[in-house]
Amino acid sequence: MRSLLALLAAFIVLCCAGSAVGQPVGQFPFALTREGQMLGAVEGEVASFKGLAYATPPLGTLRWRPPQPTPESSEMHTAYTYGAPCLQPSLPDASEDCLTLNVFRPFGVDGPLPVMMFIHGGGFVSGTANERLFDGARLAQAGLIVVTANYRLGALGWLADPALTDGGSGNWGLMDQIAALHWVHDNIAAFGGDPDNVTLFGSGAGATSIALLMLSAQSRGLFHKAILQSIPARARLRSSQEAEAIGRQFVAALGPQADLRAAEPRRLLAAESLLLEQSRHGFAPMMDGALVTEDIAAGFAAGHQSRIALMIGSNDDETGFDDEVDTRQELAASGLTSDDLRQLYPDLAKPSDLATRFYTDKVFSEPARLLARLHAARGVATFRYRFAYVPEARRGNPGAGHGRELQFIFGAEGVPGAGIFSRADREVASRVRSYWINFARRGDPNGPDLPHWDSAANRDRLLLITNDRIASGDDPLAERLDRLAR
Repeated sequence: MRSLLALLAAFIVLCCAGSAVGQPVGQFPFALTREGQMLGAVEGEVASFKGLAYATPPLGTLRWRPPQPTPESSEMHTAYTYGAPCLQPSLPDASEDCLTLNVFRPFGVDGPLPVMMFIHGGGFVSGTANERLFDGARLAQAGLIVVTANYRLGALGWLADPALTDGGSGNWGLMDQIAALHWVHDNIAAFGGDPDNVTLFGSGAGATSIALLMLSAQSRGLFHKAILQSIPARARLRSSQEAEAIGRQFVAALGPQADLRAAEPRRLLAAESLLLEQSRHGFAPMMDGALVTEDIAAGFAAGHQSRIALMIGSNDDETGFDDEVDTRQELAASGLTSDDLRQLYPDLAKPSDLATRFYTDKVFSEPARLLARLHAARGVATFRYRFAYVPEARRGNPGAGHGRELQFIFGAEGVPGAGIFSRADREVASRVRSYWINFARRGDPNGPDLPHWDSAANRDRLLLITNDRIASGDDPLAERLDRLAR
């Protein structure tokens, strides 16, 4: 049936290409963009367009340069399969030719529809928008356009060296995200989306990216609401001097005779891996004086961020599979003793539990509250949450908690990174997803048949999503977070 619909759509496109723009979007999975005529695929109630290029492949002389627009075209392209993930050691099919995005839309529904654009995490060195966990079908079924985008990672995304970058930035990945936003602004109406109602959402590195975009003049007006999930908002960004020092080490690791823009990808990955062993966060956004001029918390405190509606929160457990080094560093930097930790967490006995709880609160819980307070103080709609729900099948051994909310938002099951839900899990997922969808529609997560979510303007109010219930209330961690903030 799917192939039959695609063939039918292709026939209609070939016969009526000249009038395609004037036809109601949604009668068949077809969109006329600047880059050509895009033919998508249909599965159930959702049409998808995968692997759409939003910039010219950053290869050869375009390596470590700002993303360039794709050439205009009137040709027809099929958009059935994902593009390659951006280059990274863990994915064998990754490539430098990766500046693509994916669009999911309800099939047969006219626009203009709200747009949700997802920026994936992965510590700025890994991850891809193509993960099955990030399939936008469930969100699109609710009447939204969902966009998921890839951006350059690791050394290719965040390398700074004056000799290499011709004195430019080192935030190539952030430039990619802005280019993707421009593509959405210019093309999303062809898919039935509303370019004046775009919500960015993301977790971890994705949330950090969005906060930086909120502070950047270059992205102003390209999105209108933001959802920051698990953002380490007090993390200090690298200075240009620090970033350039790592850049020089990277160039040295490649060898003095290496043609940097012609070096094979495997050599780039080898040099990158060597440096990441010495500095886990060596490749990440930096203060370049143009795109990024200040740390996130400082920028929000100064009121430099976009005045847009904001949802922000963290998980009750933000540990990952490789956070042990970061946890030790946070403890060492805090100067807290074992006795201090026991006073903060009297209900915990095991040293490992104390350390992980401190890490979650110090790096994620308290900074999320800080940004919520700073943004709400500007008179902008702000909603804070804490996600503490664990799927029923995993309560005996929950595992790492960072990113756990993503399965509930996207509704994916039985794919890598997402288990199978129970009936109770699906009910919670439906409610959580409804909050996100309502916020994308109108800047307020509240809606019929949902527990009311109080605004964060009332200092320490937030939505608590626990195993027992979903409800607004005073933050039970307020006193502890006050002590950590001091």
